[in-house]
Amino acid sequence: MSTGFIGPEKIRDLEETMRRLGIHDRDIQERFVLAGGRGGQKVNKTASCVHLTHVPTGIEVKCSKTRSQAMNRFFARRVLALKIEEKLLGKDSEEARQRSRIRKQKKKRAHRAQEKQGPVPGKQ
Repeated sequence: MSTGFIGPEKIRDLEETMRRLGIHDRDIQERFVLAGGRGGQKVNKTASCVHLTHVPTGIEVKCSKTRSQAMNRFFARRVLALKIEEKLLGKDSEEARQRSRIRKQKKKRAHRAQEKQGPVPGKQ
């Protein structure tokens, strides 16, 4: 897998995770589609968006985070591995726990601000 700015240790970690979970390349359908959105004309002209489907589980991932197809491919595979891990092991990944923690913190801050300043007009 050729990548632009992703270090070899990150690639090794991803490959090890996929091997540990029993995810094989032959089980993944990979399509490259036009991305659109931010990134200018380059994004609109090149198929840099990666769409992965893990056939045995039916999990689908779409990634158009960067303008680089190789980097999007890496990010999509990483997200796919996390989703499969959550499904197989029945537990939240570290990333999911962190998102949940941040969501709770934001909710708590918003509640404190509302108590202090009163409700925001138009948000009821």
